[in-house]
Amino acid sequence: MRRRRLIVLVIAVVAVVAAGAFAVIASNRIKGSASQTAAAYFQAWRKGDVSGMARLVYQPPADFVLRHHELTEELHVESIQLTPGTLRSTGEESAEVPFAGVRELTEFGAWPFDGTLRLGVRDRAWKVLWAPETLHPLLKDGGTLELDEIDATAADLLTSEGDKIPNDSYADAYLEELQPEFEQARHGWNLVSRVPGQPARQLLTRRPEANVERTTLSRPVQAAAARALDGTDDSAIVAIRPSTGEILALADRLENNYSAVRDLFPPGSTFKVITAVALLKAGLDPAAQVQCPGTYTIPFHRAFQNDGEVDRGLVSFTDAFAHSCNTTFVEQATTMLGMDELRQAADEWGFGRPIVTGIGGACGGMPDTDDPNMFAADAIGQGQVVATPLCMAAIAAAVQSGVWRSPRLLSKEQVRRIDGEPYEDVQLDEGIVAALQDMMAAVVDYGTASDAGLPEGVSGKTGTAEVPDGESHGWFIGFRDDLAFCVFVRHGGSGRSSAVPVAARFLNGL
Repeated sequence: MRRRRLIVLVIAVVAVVAAGAFAVIASNRIKGSASQTAAAYFQAWRKGDVSGMARLVYQPPADFVLRHHELTEELHVESIQLTPGTLRSTGEESAEVPFAGVRELTEFGAWPFDGTLRLGVRDRAWKVLWAPETLHPLLKDGGTLELDEIDATAADLLTSEGDKIPNDSYADAYLEELQPEFEQARHGWNLVSRVPGQPARQLLTRRPEANVERTTLSRPVQAAAARALDGTDDSAIVAIRPSTGEILALADRLENNYSAVRDLFPPGSTFKVITAVALLKAGLDPAAQVQCPGTYTIPFHRAFQNDGEVDRGLVSFTDAFAHSCNTTFVEQATTMLGMDELRQAADEWGFGRPIVTGIGGACGGMPDTDDPNMFAADAIGQGQVVATPLCMAAIAAAVQSGVWRSPRLLSKEQVRRIDGEPYEDVQLDEGIVAALQDMMAAVVDYGTASDAGLPEGVSGKTGTAEVPDGESHGWFIGFRDDLAFCVFVRHGGSGRSSAVPVAARFLNGL
């Protein structure tokens, strides 16, 4: 009986000991494996499941999720590829997995890196032992990765041939004004590694795209215009290709912030081109005989004089134009024309239209008047009529081509984007154009611009505009082949003495 009880007791003790041993073994069991944790971590990382990654990390920092999102945003990461290597045991309860990664960056494309995922047993489970370098090796020791924008360089505006604008071109003010129009969406990037106490490392660079735009300026024409103005202060040359309206040269040395494109000046006798248009329309033939006395007095009104009160007697209308007879134009305008006829001619030849160049611009203006004295002064480019040098160059171009075109400094598409839709080309009366071509040729052959050193084939019109605040302005407009121009010398004196010599230097320098 005693033996039976002893056996029962032994069995009970053994059962208790076995149960205790099982409980110890169960309590020491490690959840999962290093390979399972690593695989789950890489899978969550590929998906961008940062919260899922955090659950696999032992004591992740409070900003774990934020760090991942900020790096993605900072570097403009579009996607990530991860290729784990073979898991290596580094101890009884530690392991690591080398891996290759590739981040696709918006600015640079594929950017590869190598890393190591370290793991260890913590709280009886395999966990990722995360550090900043797990995200990228360069984040170790407080390092940062930053994407720096490279400032765009100023727009590089070129000639129509693709060359740089000549030095000292006197077009700088207009080009500087245009540059901001071509600086948008022009930037580059630097990917930079920064570690405290160490110099920054530039990892990747993408330079700004070539920031260039061709203007209509012609290198040889712009260079010739600029050199022609050397030594002539307060002056400007505007040259236009009549067949297209392209501005070939814009050399502007006008002082006190005056502009050859926007500011209006009395055009003097260059406006006789417009008055001649109105008279030809009214029926005055270029060969018609007209009087050119030294002085002419409008009946019951004021007197007008020729330069030096020269009396040329009876001459053809073409000769009166060639010699710039003020008295002829005053008499013919006041007897054959009214304000409406003169305005219609001016508007048809550009005064009534906006000029759309890419840098703005204006043509001219002529207020209405019922005063015969003021109307007569307007007819010879004095009085209230005003124009820009750009406008007068466009008028010369229209005489050459028979078509009025709005001058432009850029391509039609860029002009439309910056300034708006240009005014449509205007086909001019062929008979009037032919007459004006002959009359402007006479100015150079034997008129006010003769024997002035101008090359063969030039036609033009001189102008001298009296002003109350100083010496007269000097003008000369004209054309040769497919090039039209305006030379303006503010307070330069007569057109022949100041503007024509500049034009001769310009044209002979081409």
